[in-house]
Amino acid sequence: MRLDAHQHFWQFDPQRDAWITEEMSVIRRDFMPADLQPLLETRGIDGCVAVQADQSLTETDFLLGLAQQHDCIKAVVGWVDLRSDNLSTDLQRYVANPYFKGVRHILQAETAGYMTEDQFVQGVKKLKDHNLTYDILITESQLDEATQLIQLLPEMPLVIDHIAKPNIQQASFAEWAKQMEKISRFDHVAVKLSGMVTEAGWQSWDRDDFAPYLDFCMEHFGAKRLMYGSDWPVCLLAADYGQVHDLLADYIASLSVFEQDQIMGKTAADFYSIKV
Repeated sequence: MRLDAHQHFWQFDPQRDAWITEEMSVIRRDFMPADLQPLLETRGIDGCVAVQADQSLTETDFLLGLAQQHDCIKAVVGWVDLRSDNLSTDLQRYVANPYFKGVRHILQAETAGYMTEDQFVQGVKKLKDHNLTYDILITESQLDEATQLIQLLPEMPLVIDHIAKPNIQQASFAEWAKQMEKISRFDHVAVKLSGMVTEAGWQSWDRDDFAPYLDFCMEHFGAKRLMYGSDWPVCLLAADYGQVHDLLADYIASLSVFEQDQIMGKTAADFYSIKV
């Protein structure tokens, strides 16, 4: 099964979605499964993982509802308040749903120390009790703290979204690589090869811009811990769906069929327990 391990749906609300600024006009509209399905089919992708974009239980309900209506959605990474006294109740509300596979919190927007607070860490640990995963959304400046979080969560299924968002436009690499090498030593951590075009120059990126990052991820994580993600529709700020897909597909074309299959679907299927 070929999977897109990271994309979003929303019905645009200018207040709720204030992060989508005027300069992002191309994505200031609704994006729904009917918009994505033909894009997946064009590139031979069998399904996708829908990831939360808003931090509310309403968002989780919205994505799970879409999953029940559209076969292309194979899994949902929703949101629950991991620091809430009601966390156990909230999880019980969702764990029976076969599409509910994991949780994400927008850590990139939080202040230093948030992800290592005991209440947050204990909340993430509760996910493992329900066989759920956790997506780590950070920028490269948070990698040291993320490493501390990972150390507190041994064997917890974790994935780094968007290769930790290095500043590709400024060719930021050395410090990112130093921190990511430390994370690569933890076998229970995977990485999504996603979100890269929007960390480069939106209108000026070149394929060569991404090669050092992809080379590093292949060397240190290997195909079994890497998964393709489009980050659609956010990617539209810098590239269309086909460009994002082809960027990675062309890069891995020289790899073995086994490695290509891992990156383009099997890693994600295994991580999110998606039946193939």
